[in-house]
Amino acid sequence: MPIEIKELHIKINVDEKAAATTTTASVDEAKIMRAVSESAEQITNIEQRKKER
Repeated sequence: MPIEIKELHIKINVDEKAAATTTTASVDEAKIMRAVSESAEQITNIEQRKKER
């Protein structure tokens, strides 16, 4: 029997000291953009499934 997740709450704590030492060179923009596009795609799939009901 499949489980359907209707809501997902994510809570994070950001340590500003650690964030300040991170350089922009260590951030891979392609990975970030891929994650954002995958998230957007999942959201549209969820919305389509809601409309089908």
